[in-house]
Amino acid sequence: MSTQTAVPAATPTRHLDLAVGGMTCAACAARVERSLGKLDGVRATVNYATERATVHYPPDLDPALLIATIERAGYTATVRGETSPENRDARVRDLRRRLIVAAVLAVPLGNLSITLALVPSLRFPLWELVCLLLATPVVFWSAAPFHRAALRNLRHRSSSMDTLVSLGVLASYLWSAASVLIGSGSEAGYWIGFGATAPGADSVYLDVAAGVTTFLLAGRYFEARSRRGAADLLGALDALAAKDVRILRADGEVLVGIGELAVGDRFVVRPGEKIAADGTVDSGLSTVDVSAITGEPVPAEVGPGNRVIGGSINLNGRLVVRAEAVGARSQLAQMSALAERAQERKAAVQRLADRVCAVFVPVVSALAVLTLAGWLLSGNPVRDAFGAAVSVLIIACPCALGLATPTALMVGVGRGAQLGILVKGPDALEASRTVDTVVLDKTGTVTQGRMTLAETRAFGSFSSTEALRLAAAVEASSEHPIAAAIVAGGPEVLPAAAQFEALPGLGARGVVEGTAVVVGRPKLLVGEGVSVGLEVEAEVASAEAGGATVVLVAKGGEVAGMLVVRDEVKPSARAAVAQLHRLGLKTVLLTGDNEATAQAVAAEVGIPEVLAGVLPSEKAAAVSALQRKGHRVAMVGDGVNDAPALATADLGLAVAEGTDLALRSADIILVRDDLSVLPDAIRLAQRTLRTIRGNLVWAFGYNVAALPLAACGLLNPLIAGAAMSLSSVLVVANSLRLRNFAPGR
Repeated sequence: MSTQTAVPAATPTRHLDLAVGGMTCAACAARVERSLGKLDGVRATVNYATERATVHYPPDLDPALLIATIERAGYTATVRGETSPENRDARVRDLRRRLIVAAVLAVPLGNLSITLALVPSLRFPLWELVCLLLATPVVFWSAAPFHRAALRNLRHRSSSMDTLVSLGVLASYLWSAASVLIGSGSEAGYWIGFGATAPGADSVYLDVAAGVTTFLLAGRYFEARSRRGAADLLGALDALAAKDVRILRADGEVLVGIGELAVGDRFVVRPGEKIAADGTVDSGLSTVDVSAITGEPVPAEVGPGNRVIGGSINLNGRLVVRAEAVGARSQLAQMSALAERAQERKAAVQRLADRVCAVFVPVVSALAVLTLAGWLLSGNPVRDAFGAAVSVLIIACPCALGLATPTALMVGVGRGAQLGILVKGPDALEASRTVDTVVLDKTGTVTQGRMTLAETRAFGSFSSTEALRLAAAVEASSEHPIAAAIVAGGPEVLPAAAQFEALPGLGARGVVEGTAVVVGRPKLLVGEGVSVGLEVEAEVASAEAGGATVVLVAKGGEVAGMLVVRDEVKPSARAAVAQLHRLGLKTVLLTGDNEATAQAVAAEVGIPEVLAGVLPSEKAAAVSALQRKGHRVAMVGDGVNDAPALATADLGLAVAEGTDLALRSADIILVRDDLSVLPDAIRLAQRTLRTIRGNLVWAFGYNVAALPLAACGLLNPLIAGAAMSLSSVLVVANSLRLRNFAPGR
């Protein structure tokens, strides 16, 4: 007798997207994430670049507690979709104003400081006070965002990059103010009436305080502008949605908000207008531009019976469309949601960066104190010791680390969406780097997936008409593409089929007019005890050698006929396979069809290896077998029976016309039903990953190299401030280069 340990069911969770305001660096995002993670049953991912928190929480938890937790950590939070997130444009404008004021005051201050340093004889009581007056607005108004964030962090017993910046700027200013006002060597101090002597009284860092503030504001301003551009690219899909729609009512056209459109409504699309929802054209002829959604550059001709996609543009004629998918169920909305979801997951290397950022600020603060103490204990001048400590504080900002992955992912995902490629997240990017084999499912991926009945042959005493009628009667209950082709080619009036049973990968059987009928592959008939003679086998072999799929029909244990069904290869398939080969990838055709048919299709498109006769339940095993041989496998498919293989593969790619199950199992979704987008998807994923890795190498390398230089006194605080700002700007600018990714030809 054996006992089994009950496995507890997974706890159901709810999902909430929050817009988080007030984050200024990756350390802030890590703090929000830790605060939410302390709540029982809560899992959160906080993205600094998108200023978004994705929270999974137990059903019995009040969502208001999540917002309150973020606010207690010192930040703002609103529910995305219910209230507007923090206005990026307003923030950019505020940074620009503060930067202009800082630059206008810092330039003359810097010139004056250099002049007084080079020609000490020019000093007189008011000059140093002039320098102090020029620096004060820069330090206390222009740099106010740094100080506010530092105070907020202090209240919550935490720290961030703003803590380092605020400490560096205030330390430089206050030390310099003391030198000016109470230093023995300061004429201004004597003039005001202070006569005390301060250590290092000749050390004036007002130009450093103002210059560092100006450099940091410039870096943050350009970073904010670049991040806004990256976010706009990611959110470009949302902008495609129509805001209103002309619904056909009994009394004519009525212009209403898009929220009033329901499934089944008929709506009018005039030339130049966006199509409001997914649907089927009821009447009218026109040309529709779908390039913004699928990346397909050539406009499509549409008429009655053709499907249209919401967000595409009607170029000329007037169309009447019946709505079939509206709101969140439309293809455009689902694409936008997938693009947003891509930001939730973090690459393994980014998780390492987040852990580094979480401890970076306190470590750097301690290093600055040690640097100051070390220089003083070594007998160095106070000015030099203070300068080295300030440089350490300023140079070590971890902003570039926090921006390295999210900005590249934002731009890469946004550019992919423009080309009809939806990348679900960094997992797909990491898998794309090592893929060496691409397995393509035949039906619906390499071929059109629309079977047509090409020929019917009869055997024995049966006629072609009778064989087709029997097959169509059984297949009428099946949803398989081959069954649909047989039914479409059969007579309009069919007898009913009783006891229908679908046999996946083999065919179907049923009882027609009191007699058992079997329809399917030759081995199905053999398994059912039907004798398939040499003549029939020869006919089957001849048709399959030409690339056709053959279905046999048996009635009462006797072969009645043979149906020849063909599925044309997609026009783009051969060129796509050639591009995959140029990328150094091996290609394999996977199909449930027989060897002869599979080889004919493979030869037509240039695929050298074939796995034929693979049942739907065996596709995942076929992928696993390739992996056991040492291959890193990308699987491309479109149907329900492809879902396990897509999930098993190292990288799963599904065409958008595939089922929801297949799309959920895929890592990358190809919106356009055109195989030429397949190599583009792999190239884009690989290039985005290279960009992320390049960003992280730069960010880590910058901090590793800069800190020792600053501690050794080899970096002036002004240069340190400029270099720190430049590092973040370079990371964002490098990510924005992905906007120029061009599809292959």
